[in-house]
Amino acid sequence: MNALTHTLIQRRALNGILIDIFALAFIYLVPTISHLLSLPVYLIEPMRLMLILALVHSSKMNGYLLALTMPLFSLIISGHPVLPKMILIAAELTLNVFLFYFLAKRIKHLFPAVFLSIIISKTVYYILKYLMIQLTLINSGLVTTPILIQIVTALVFSFYLVAFYEKQDINS
Repeated sequence: MNALTHTLIQRRALNGILIDIFALAFIYLVPTISHLLSLPVYLIEPMRLMLILALVHSSKMNGYLLALTMPLFSLIISGHPVLPKMILIAAELTLNVFLFYFLAKRIKHLFPAVFLSIIISKTVYYILKYLMIQLTLINSGLVTTPILIQIVTALVFSFYLVAFYEKQDINS
């Protein structure tokens, strides 16, 4: 039994490492992929997509790690987003992870926990972004990705997480 537990822990750690490498490579390549496909891939929220993949296929700690590091990695390799927005995105993604696990403990069904964690973290993001715009810390419009696209991606990400969530302790 101990050997099986050890093997499962090793598999989960390997999954986390592979997801991290894939997530950072994907974030790095989003501009190139968008250019090659002539599609605005950034509209599907690539950082949240990688975060959802981490929540499904790795650990809670890896979700937090990616939430904090993907925006920083993007800033370092591409200069985008600017530092205040990078902090804002990292805060939003971290809040998303926290809310997911918090709500998943309290709500019987996983779908509302996932969907609400995304919607609440986005709401906080827009409130903070509005304040940053008012303080001239960032220079952009409040809503740069159409709300309908954000709702559709939130629904797709929520369905994915519910459909593929491994039968495991949700808070591990």
